[in-house]
Amino acid sequence: MSQWVCIAIYTVTSVCLKSLAGYAHLTDLHSIGGLDPLLGYLKDSPAKIQAKAAEVITTIVQNNPKGQQIVMQANGLEPLLSILTSDCDDVTVRTKALGAISSLIRHNEKGIEAFRLGQGYAALRDALSSGNARFQRKALNLIHYLLQENRSECNVISDLGFPRTMMHLASSEDTDVREAALRCLLELARDRTDGTSGSLGEKEKLKQILQDRIKGISLMSPEDLGAVKEERELVDSLWNAYYEGPSPLQKKGLVVLPGEDALPPDVASEHFQPPLRAWAAYRAADKNASTEKKETPLLLGPGPPAVNAAHAESSSSTGAAAGDGKSSTT
Repeated sequence: MSQWVCIAIYTVTSVCLKSLAGYAHLTDLHSIGGLDPLLGYLKDSPAKIQAKAAEVITTIVQNNPKGQQIVMQANGLEPLLSILTSDCDDVTVRTKALGAISSLIRHNEKGIEAFRLGQGYAALRDALSSGNARFQRKALNLIHYLLQENRSECNVISDLGFPRTMMHLASSEDTDVREAALRCLLELARDRTDGTSGSLGEKEKLKQILQDRIKGISLMSPEDLGAVKEERELVDSLWNAYYEGPSPLQKKGLVVLPGEDALPPDVASEHFQPPLRAWAAYRAADKNASTEKKETPLLLGPGPPAVNAAHAESSSSTGAAAGDGKSSTT
């Protein structure tokens, strides 16, 4: 197949996938028979087509229990797992497949079980060793979710040797990867309710990693310290969980920097007032203004003579009659 034919197929397929992505509800896509072709693009297609199809699936199943159910019934998890566990050199398509899997199995017990049975954990372990920061972040975020969703997963993760890889990633040059790895390690540490904290070798290795991170954090500028706020808290929490004492970061006052625990400044109130307060202030100002306008000086001595009401009424009637007579004569 020539290069131009491949380009034409990719262009037409991309247009079709964009059209499929325009459906807000997967039930609509399924009712017109669009789901089967969409899942078909995940099989035996160029990597770019597979990546686009996985992206569409992510969009239509995310936070959509009904959509998750329809895709699971159509056996949509299997081709996604096949892409994730493949030896494809294109990390992008595997990352897109992992994103679709993550959206498909979240808050979906049947999806999590199918993921476990489909060697999903082995694929996650490979993702952590890929060397691609984006792929690693997605894998760590999914692992963290699984650990939070079901505490029994902690034993599975530990038995498969994930902690050692997570310790390595806790020293990654990528800040997001470091924080994601530390979050997973902290979840594993919280699950150790039997009083054990892993082997002595693991504890010593983790302690060395945390000490290196503490040293690196201590050398940061104030601006850089503000950017790693979550990492500082995670390092301190991990130290407390494993070694039951304040971390060196806490002793140096670097866990919570001055001003970080203070409430943010109320900038809006300087320019806007709540309606009730503004109305009360307006009423008070209006009342003061009207009081100032109506105030008259205090006069001493007798006032002007009172007008006799009866006399005034008689004079008014006489004047009116005279006016009528004049009008009739005219």
